[in-house]
Amino acid sequence: MSNRIPKAPYEKTLLKLQAELVTLQEWTKVEGKRIVVIFEGRDAAGKGSTIKRFTQYLNPRLAQIVALPAPSEREMGEWYFQKYVNHLPSRGEIRFFDRSWYNRAGVEKVMGYCTPDEYRRFLHQAPIFERMLIEDGIILRKYWFSISDEEQTRRFESRIKDPMRRWKFSPSDLESIKKWEEYSKAKDEMFVHTDIPESPWFVVEADDKRAARLNTIHHFLSTVDYSTPEVEKLTLPKRPKMSDHIRPPREANHYVPDFASTLLRKKETSPKLEP
Repeated sequence: MSNRIPKAPYEKTLLKLQAELVTLQEWTKVEGKRIVVIFEGRDAAGKGSTIKRFTQYLNPRLAQIVALPAPSEREMGEWYFQKYVNHLPSRGEIRFFDRSWYNRAGVEKVMGYCTPDEYRRFLHQAPIFERMLIEDGIILRKYWFSISDEEQTRRFESRIKDPMRRWKFSPSDLESIKKWEEYSKAKDEMFVHTDIPESPWFVVEADDKRAARLNTIHHFLSTVDYSTPEVEKLTLPKRPKMSDHIRPPREANHYVPDFASTLLRKKETSPKLEP
């Protein structure tokens, strides 16, 4: 990819944006705000890697990723939005949804996991549900990651060949290739019904992963009217004087073997090349 952002400026800019995310998180905590960020899009479009960059330096107790499995038997008998309601943030919290209630408008619709009536009901209720969240004070952002079929194929092939990432490839990924056009139609219809003024969809061009990450974080920050809260200055206390407590001998403990030192020894004993 000839126009790909070079690594050095990408990492420098990413770190600055992540520092702003830390500031936004502190503001969220101090002001008691609630934030929901939804990530949807094609398989292998880079949603997960973008979420990782969002959360890399955030407090995991306050900023959590929601990636729900297939519904249980009980959940299938509940109101569709009910299981998602249980994962919404409380005051001072942020939730990043790695796929969300929009599963019904995408994979469930295309793969036939829901009935036509359930699908139509979702398209009617989703805007109402989101307006309720926003009226209650939740800050909601929705991102759709768009990827070309050529780039998706390249990433799938890369996953298959890489044993460290092969777990990312599933049978549903094969179906997403076969049903590319059906997914396109489902996405277009979903936008017609759920791209509303109160909660619009923001499309992320994701063929370049680095650009997609920077663009999404930058856009998200630009849409939230946050400020830098005053932070209490911390100073380390002086350590108390040692008491007469006698520590047990080191030999009484079970230590993890120093595997790392073997790497240094290997480096020291490796033969040097003649000049």
